[in-house]
Amino acid sequence: MYKCVSLLLLLMGRGVISQEVEVCSKTVINSCSDCIRSGAYCTWCKQLNFTKPGEQEAARCDTRAQLEERGCMGNDIISPMNTLTVTKNTALSTNAFVKDEPIQLRPQEVNLKLRPGLPRTFKLDFRRVEGYPVDLYYLMDLSYSMEDDLRSIKTLGNELFKALQGITKQGRIGFGSFVDKTVLPFTNTNPEKLKKPCEEKELFCQPAFGYRHVLSMTENKADFNREVDKQRISGNLDSPEGTLDAIMQAAVCGDRIGWRNSSTRLIVLTTDDGFHMAGDGKLAGILEPNDERCYMDKQLYTKSNDMDYPSVGQVASQLEKNNIQPIFAVTKNMENVYRELSRMIPKSEVGVLSEDSRNVVELIQAAYNRLSSKVTVTHDALPDNVRVTYTPLCPGGGPAGDKGVCDNVKVGELVSFNVTVTADECIDRERSFLIGPLGIKDKLKVSLSTRCECECDDPKEENHKDCDGKGKVNCGMCSCNAGFVGQKCECAIGEKDESSLRAACRKDNGTECEGRGDCVCGICQCYAQQGGSTYYGTHCECENESCEKFQNKLCGGNGKCRCKICECNPEYEGTACQCKKSDEQCRTPSGSVCSGRGTCQCNQCKCTEGYQRPYCLTCPACQTPCITKGKCIECLGFQTGPFSKNCSQTCKSINTFEMVETLPPGKPCDVRDTENCRVFFIIKQLDGEDNYSAQILKTRECPELPNIYAIIGGSIAGVALIGLLILLIIKAILYMRDVKEFRRFENEQKKGKWSPGDNPLFMNATTTVANPTFTGE
Repeated sequence: MYKCVSLLLLLMGRGVISQEVEVCSKTVINSCSDCIRSGAYCTWCKQLNFTKPGEQEAARCDTRAQLEERGCMGNDIISPMNTLTVTKNTALSTNAFVKDEPIQLRPQEVNLKLRPGLPRTFKLDFRRVEGYPVDLYYLMDLSYSMEDDLRSIKTLGNELFKALQGITKQGRIGFGSFVDKTVLPFTNTNPEKLKKPCEEKELFCQPAFGYRHVLSMTENKADFNREVDKQRISGNLDSPEGTLDAIMQAAVCGDRIGWRNSSTRLIVLTTDDGFHMAGDGKLAGILEPNDERCYMDKQLYTKSNDMDYPSVGQVASQLEKNNIQPIFAVTKNMENVYRELSRMIPKSEVGVLSEDSRNVVELIQAAYNRLSSKVTVTHDALPDNVRVTYTPLCPGGGPAGDKGVCDNVKVGELVSFNVTVTADECIDRERSFLIGPLGIKDKLKVSLSTRCECECDDPKEENHKDCDGKGKVNCGMCSCNAGFVGQKCECAIGEKDESSLRAACRKDNGTECEGRGDCVCGICQCYAQQGGSTYYGTHCECENESCEKFQNKLCGGNGKCRCKICECNPEYEGTACQCKKSDEQCRTPSGSVCSGRGTCQCNQCKCTEGYQRPYCLTCPACQTPCITKGKCIECLGFQTGPFSKNCSQTCKSINTFEMVETLPPGKPCDVRDTENCRVFFIIKQLDGEDNYSAQILKTRECPELPNIYAIIGGSIAGVALIGLLILLIIKAILYMRDVKEFRRFENEQKKGKWSPGDNPLFMNATTTVANPTFTGE
């Protein structure tokens, strides 16, 4: 396919000269449509027999200059060009006092057909008409802190209408108010507080609400003054207000607000606080996102407590979609906040209110003048792979960009913009988009399609002679009848299908004949190269001109290029035959080449992975042989360990070893064998990857065996001593408990008190009888 690109050449001399060069880069192309789709400057030659025998049909695709140079006649060159058709171009109005709607933008409709990659520029004119209608919607924050501002606006109605009449004779004003969502934590939900959210001393306070539309657009000054005079202050808990909720409803509820189709639409928002935005509703458990639709019933926003606040992006999108320009009239402490908001909302202005808002009329006049004198042209959503840039044709208009801006445009002044539209790729069907000034209803409708097909006006013969009578001509190429293929339909495929024949010309399901030949009857016929040689191989995969070069010579002049690989002369080597064969710099002092751990290439060692040049002696990343050869050292030196049964076979890598009484100076290797003895040895790597010699110390350091009898006796004595201690502890505990009980008994006995009286029921067991005759003598 050919791909066309436009190159910009900068020639530096006394100035800078730019020249656009038409280029069509060659890849794979199978038809005229492929050629046209591939780039802006690719053209197709439909001339019969234009290609030479063996030359691919893609040669028909090139720039016009190249095709003409190769003999293609101008009438045979297919090159669809961009076309622009103006379908509606009503003249601009000079003022708004016309029977029909005033026209401020020209043209109104165009139809573009573009070549992919080829830009098309046209001119767009705009003129501000005198007396253009203005719809102004005054949107006021009625939270408690705006009490003095409300008093002021009640006295400024006449001045506001007077200022509007100074702008246009067709001015109208509407009024709306807002506070915040009537749910916690934004508003106190106590029933009494919902009815009267203001301070107790405030006599005139209306119930809490989110957004209320008070007055639709009207020219009647008395209606405006009467409705504004009815307004009362309200309140909420937190500082930010439901500002974005109110702006969104004012923008999308056009029928309720009363916006006219042809008018400059202004929202004047007055507030002294910040605003809630998308996500803040989660604080009140409101998870449903704002859907940018109108929800008004009895002048109130009914979804205030059900939907989250809109995002700034949603508000900006709806304001632009409905051609509404906001003016933020805010107190000094909020100026920076709303200037940041204004940067994200096109065609918006910020003004600073005085403490009681008495300067609001002057503020609106100044903001309107700034908005109306700045013309910003841009577009709505573009189709995929379409670009639009604007170049203002006005003093100080600035460079081309995705917006065109002209400042200080006066009423009646004509300003123009160069609009450049580019389609980078083909579009499947006609698409459209709108271009126009921000905040203005007038728009240009651009209908866009792409020119990606060829109109070749081919001969009507079904079996054309140039197709061997077996096909018809399609843009200079043969479209063969069923059963025939080939550049001239010369190949009869019989029972085979064309796809199987073409598959035979593809290597590993790649490009047919590697893009270097034609597939004729399942066999690749390779093309000639510019140098005179030809591609060769089953799939034309070989050529002898792209081997590696050395000193700007193919294969260094010391070999031949065979299918992209250098075949060096006997005395040379290297990928570009750049080196004489020699191993002088690769030999170690012992005479080995690269220590047996690499190969010598271009007189330098190419080491096995891990080993380092110059002689592949060391391998910092390899595991030390002190660890890897420890089991073999135990096996060879002491005939123990896991390799002891097959030591000679398993430990072939240690070619020589000797048992020594003492090791030479240096830090030896130290491993423990299966008997837990320490084995000391020194191991040295010989030439080769796994080739070692070792010296093993005859004496091992083994730990002394423990005294079994002392261990057993000590264990028995320890158990007996522990048992005795346990018995003594138990006896001591029992003794202490008995002593405690005895003392308690004694204490209780001392506390006892006995009565001396006799028991009347007691009868003594003895009886004493006196002898009456006893005289005591």
